[in-house]
Amino acid sequence: MVHQRSSQDWLSPNSNEEDMGLLLAPRLAHFAAVARHEHVTRAAQELGVPQSTLSRAVVRLEEDLGVALFARKGRTVSLTPAGRTFLASAERALGEVERAAESVRADADPSAGRVAFGFLHTMGSETVPELIRAFRVDHPKVRFTLVQNYGEAMIERLRSGELDLCLTSPVPDAPDLVARRLDEQRLRLVVPDDHRLAGRKRVRLAEAADETFVTLEPGYGLRRITDALCAEAGFAPRVAFEGEEAETLRGLVAAGLGVALLPPPAVPRPGVVELTVTAPRAAREIGVAWLDGHPDTPPVAAFKRFLLSRRGRLLNEAAQLPL
Repeated sequence: MVHQRSSQDWLSPNSNEEDMGLLLAPRLAHFAAVARHEHVTRAAQELGVPQSTLSRAVVRLEEDLGVALFARKGRTVSLTPAGRTFLASAERALGEVERAAESVRADADPSAGRVAFGFLHTMGSETVPELIRAFRVDHPKVRFTLVQNYGEAMIERLRSGELDLCLTSPVPDAPDLVARRLDEQRLRLVVPDDHRLAGRKRVRLAEAADETFVTLEPGYGLRRITDALCAEAGFAPRVAFEGEEAETLRGLVAAGLGVALLPPPAVPRPGVVELTVTAPRAAREIGVAWLDGHPDTPPVAAFKRFLLSRRGRLLNEAAQLPL
């Protein structure tokens, strides 16, 4: 025999607030409609439900709460003091639900929805603004929520649902993510303009083995790439400073604090020389990632297609200088 839970079970000391909230939520609209009309039949007509269904729903709500919300005279009802108190809260709750529904509908609107997009600091000065400008030629009303951060932080935001897509490097390889390579960016050895290597155009990374480096902090993709390239060249870099932004490192190189492996700048910076690294091959892959199995709204799907269509031509010309 299946045990049926009575209303008293829901109000037992072992019940929790979440159980009560789940029980009450579907009945708030029924209660509010009856309270507005003070008449069960008219409320049922407004809601498009049978009068008997509405009456039972209101009775169950009162039983679950353990208080009378209405004083009844036939099919006409009036709120009790407890009912008036409950109505004010119920209307606020229903208003919040409606606002939440309107918000998600607006975000999913194909022509004017929202895309939550993350990108690396080094993509922020030219690449991402140019991408958004080009996308909005055909989608002028799409809204963007932008997050600029390092790769691991953006991946966590993907997983938490805060981001729809992100541009990152290295291209992640994780079972819960989908990632697509979009482009490759060559890295340069950046040295002060009075450095012993400054007169060169090309250099092997091993020639910088005795130098002091300025790098991004551990956890940044570019830092992992720098460490890996130096290891491939046969040395571990001596680090004088760990920062969060590539142009800060470039400024510290100009000040003589050390050398750095960096992507090309958006605008040439005085005081430094950018050298092509011939061995090992110094480059980083740029890719787009999203959460596997996560359904896309129409604006997110459109922006994803746009990014994938830019494969091989994502970066600006300065970032793709030939060797």
